[in-house]
Amino acid sequence: MADMPSPVESWRRAVSGYGAAILCVLLAHVVRLAFQPWLIDRSPYLLFPVAILAAAFYGGTGPAILATLAAAALGTISFGPSGLHVAHLAQLLSFLAAASGIILLRAAMGRWRRRATLHDEHAAGGTRDTGQLNDELNLLIDGAVNYAIYMLDPEGRVTIWNKGAERLTGWKEGEVIGRSCALFYPAEEVTAGKPAQDLARARRDGKLEEENWRVRKDGSEFLAHVLITALYDEFGALRGFGKVVRDITDQKAKESAIRASETHLRSILSTVPDAMIIIDERGAIMSFSAAAERLFGYSETEISGMNVSCLMPSPDRERHDDYIAHYLATGERRVIGIGRVVIGMRRDGSTFPMELSVGEAAVDGRRIFTGFIRDLTERLQTQEHLEELQSELLHVSRISAMGAMASTLAHELNQPITAVTNYVEAARDLLARPDPDDLPMIREALDEAASESLRAGDIVRRLREFVSRGEVEKTIEELPELIDKAATLGLAGTREKGVEVSLDLGAEAASVLVDRVQIQQVLINLMRNAIEAMGDSPVRRLSIATRDQGPGLVRVTVADTGHGVAPAIADQLFRAFVSTKREGMGLGLSICRTIVEANGGRIWLETPEQGGSMFHFTLVKAQSEKMDVG
Repeated sequence: MADMPSPVESWRRAVSGYGAAILCVLLAHVVRLAFQPWLIDRSPYLLFPVAILAAAFYGGTGPAILATLAAAALGTISFGPSGLHVAHLAQLLSFLAAASGIILLRAAMGRWRRRATLHDEHAAGGTRDTGQLNDELNLLIDGAVNYAIYMLDPEGRVTIWNKGAERLTGWKEGEVIGRSCALFYPAEEVTAGKPAQDLARARRDGKLEEENWRVRKDGSEFLAHVLITALYDEFGALRGFGKVVRDITDQKAKESAIRASETHLRSILSTVPDAMIIIDERGAIMSFSAAAERLFGYSETEISGMNVSCLMPSPDRERHDDYIAHYLATGERRVIGIGRVVIGMRRDGSTFPMELSVGEAAVDGRRIFTGFIRDLTERLQTQEHLEELQSELLHVSRISAMGAMASTLAHELNQPITAVTNYVEAARDLLARPDPDDLPMIREALDEAASESLRAGDIVRRLREFVSRGEVEKTIEELPELIDKAATLGLAGTREKGVEVSLDLGAEAASVLVDRVQIQQVLINLMRNAIEAMGDSPVRRLSIATRDQGPGLVRVTVADTGHGVAPAIADQLFRAFVSTKREGMGLGLSICRTIVEANGGRIWLETPEQGGSMFHFTLVKAQSEKMDVG
């Protein structure tokens, strides 16, 4: 028996083997990168089996396994940021299968070689049991039932045939041993000389890996992943070829169906007018449709992986992650499954109103959220245009009504005022020449003048009651939601004007008992007044806040950084026909006061020392109202 190597020599051989394995993998990776422009993302593991084969036959099973792991990691990295898809996973599994075949074959050959060496050393003694070696080798190869593993001699004739090859092709071992490997090729490829060409390529390059068609015993064809490895002895002489074949027909059909489905889905999504965005449970964007690209100005490539809050203006941007965390912790829904109108922000910083509907799904144990977005800019512009037309019509109607009212007042008041004038003039004439006998007549004239004056006042009072007649329909409303909807309509386009909006809604000021439409009208009027007041201000900041105002009341504050209100006007600001605008009618704040007071509150103005204006108004808490009613 040959002398056993020393521990130092064994250590050196191990280091040399593992180092050679890493070097081979890196060399294959560098060559693969050199051919990247032609290969693109196909066959990321194309050259790695060569490196594994070299590591296996130079260093043994351990270095071959290390080379396999390193090659799998480098090949997976080459997929890029998209990660593993179905097709990529199939390529990885095919590579691992081929590598396993190489390692198994190397282990078998190494064992066979060691046994053969021992046989040579003990040939004189006749201690070598070649039958046992062959049996063990056959058991090892036959154990890979999902792979056709067989060996060819240098001329391409079958020498070893495992059970997997028998199951895959239908040929028995006795039917193929000694026959040419051309038996497994389609007829047209045999005619073209491909069997010999494949062996020549494997001999030249050390290995050949491809996907091609093969033939079973019954004549049917199947798509196979084929790995052919040239095998050399210690003297460099060709001993034959090892072949590992796997049926990938169903796998490729599934991959093709998945690709077709993905293509069909993308074609549908690219034509749907509504934008679609898919995010994970951390808020990271996973998918960004073509409509979303057009709407927000980002491409899918540059925005994938970013937090979806980048598509929102403040303060929604800062609150979004907390909302997702709150939903995942409590299951309380505010947007999911409920369509609502929110504000979006494009890449250039401009904002726009949009209708958002969010759905939820679970994929591989993870939650994903799909948002469908519809741009409401044109709809709101149309609505605003209609409101302007209605406002013009109402203005004309008011002018007409005021004319009719003036005519009515002139007609109704003409007679009593004329009578008062006549009676007073008669009394004056009688008093010009005082006569005691005329006193009863003067008294009667003054009494009639007083009666006609009361009649004129009664006419004015009845007309006022007719104009102001109406009732307020109160309902319980959530104040934050009411303010949010009013802000969506009243603050559309403020980003383009450079206005920074902040909301500070106190948790204690939640439910109120109000006429929803009227209070929203008050909020929109105050917001638009604030935006107009900040038109020429260097700092444009609009703040909306809610606070508890004591027993039964909630205070809402709308503050701006505009030019403020002159003290001479501040005391009369809520009176009709008093305005700070050159073209204003002075009715907006008067109407706001009427609405707030009709809803049980009051409205007032505060002028901060630092400038600007703060409009406060109070509303009745819903809980307080319930207690009073009960």
